[in-house]
Parts: sequence; structure tokens; C-alpha cells
Amino acid sequence: MFQLGPRHFLLRHFLLSISLAALFCVSVAHASGRQLGPHHSSIDSAQVMDVSSDAEGIVQDLPLQGGGFQRVLYTAAGHEPKGIIVMFPGGTGEVDIEKSGRVKNAKNFVVRSDDLWHDRGYGIVLVDALDHQSMRGQRSSAEYAEVTKKIIEFAHRQANVPVWVLGTSQGSIAAMNAASHAGRTQLAGLILTESVSIFGGSHETVFDAHPDDVRAPALVVANADDKCKVAPPSMAQSIAQSIRHAPTTVLTVSGGTQRTQDDCGSLTPHGYYGNEEKVVDGIVDWMQKTQNRP
Repeated sequence: MFQLGPRHFLLRHFLLSISLAALFCVSVAHASGRQLGPHHSSIDSAQVMDVSSDAEGIVQDLPLQGGGFQRVLYTAAGHEPKGIIVMFPGGTGEVDIEKSGRVKNAKNFVVRSDDLWHDRGYGIVLVDALDHQSMRGQRSSAEYAEVTKKIIEFAHRQANVPVWVLGTSQGSIAAMNAASHAGRTQLAGLILTESVSIFGGSHETVFDAHPDDVRAPALVVANADDKCKVAPPSMAQSIAQSIRHAPTTVLTVSGGTQRTQDDCGSLTPHGYYGNEEKVVDGIVDWMQKTQNRP
């Protein structure tokens, strides 16, 4: 997707390092050889950060104190961005962002919809699984909350615009955890889509991610045609009510196409397959109204 010749890569790498020198060091050393311990530590900002850049996007590895890394991909929205959305995918969280910026597992809603967000003026920070390992059961943890803080800091460094966090399915747990540990001034809002609210194989739900501590405005999106047993649309109001200290809105949508037998899969109404634009427009409308609210 992002092909760079050696000279162009070195030039862009140098320019990027100059712009980010006050914040972090840039290295061409690849961090993939590091292994995660049984518990993920917070990110050590003093460590070297591995960055690949292109006119279209930036791939960055945020190193962890205990080894391993958190990989993110930032793609801008044009000349006058309205904001940046940090995207937490569902399932295991493994979208497999390559160093080139290519995303191998592109079925998830937050990956498929990137052009729609860009067209509406929003940059995207796509979050991969920690060190390419499954995130099931870890998204509500205090350790991962520390990682999300650094992801949000990274998003703020890309442009002086509002930052939202958005999670889908299992990723909603991560988004809730991020919002519950972020201050009101750090986030413009929280967006939860087809959230896991019933105990399943991951042994955690959005209710485990401290919704009572969320202070940013929140949107709960529920597809009436979602048949995923761990993310029933009937739980949308309960999720909204659990966010007691921030204004919360429920957006009900309908429709979508079932391409796979797994009701919780990405290519189903649960993943807004065939219904992406309608959902994105509804979320953007809420974002703009929330941002313009006195």
C-alpha cells in the first residue's frame, strides 16, 4: 500500500524525526523481536519509538516497559481535519498493521470504513493488538488503560484537533476503558458500537471497563438487526445508563447484510456490513452536534 524507495524513506524518516524530536526519539530498529510478559506494563515514553512514515500515513510502535510494543497507524483526513478518532477493533483486536502501513485483516468495521471517515474530515488512529497477541480478556485491565493513555497522547500529537475514541464489539471495552481513564479535556467523546455487554468467551464486558468514571460525552450505537448473543441491541439503554456522569445518547440503526454464519462476525449486521455509510453519517452527526454544544 505504501511503497517507498530507500532515498525517499530516509528523507521522510529524517523530516519526521525533526518534527517529533521534542517528544520522542525515532529509530529504524524494528521492535517485533521483543516479547510481552504475562502482564502488559505501561508505555515508557523515554524508550526509542519505531516510526515508519508516508504521505498517507504513519505507522508507529509504542514500546512497553515489559517488552513488546503497541502498534498504531495514523491516516490523516486532508488539509483541514475536524478531528481524530482512535479506533479499537473487535474480535481479538489483531488487524495486523504491517510496517509499510498495509492492514492485513481489513474486514473489521473500523478498518473498512476508514475512507468514509476521511471523506467527512476525520483522521484515524487505528490500534492493533499488543505485540500481535489476542486482546481477549485484557481490554478492561488497568494495565491496558495505561496503554490507551499513550495512544490518546499520540493522537493529540498529530494535529491540534479534538480526539474521540471509538470501539466496536469487543473493542468497545477498550474504548470504554480509555475514556474512563482520560480526563474530560483529553477526549471530545466516546463512541461505542455493537458493544459486548453479555459475558462470553473473553470474560469481560463494557461494564467491567469502569463506565462510572467516564466524563466525556458518549454515544451508544445499536443495530436492531444485530443477532450477536454477547452484544444484543436490547442492552443499549443499560450501557448508556451505566455512564452516569456524562451526557449519553443512544443511536438505534437497522439493516446490514449477513455474509457469514457467525452472527458476531465483521461481515454481518453486527459489523454493519453493507450499512457502513448510514452508521458513519449517524455518528458524525452526533459528533458535530456534541462539539457545537455550548
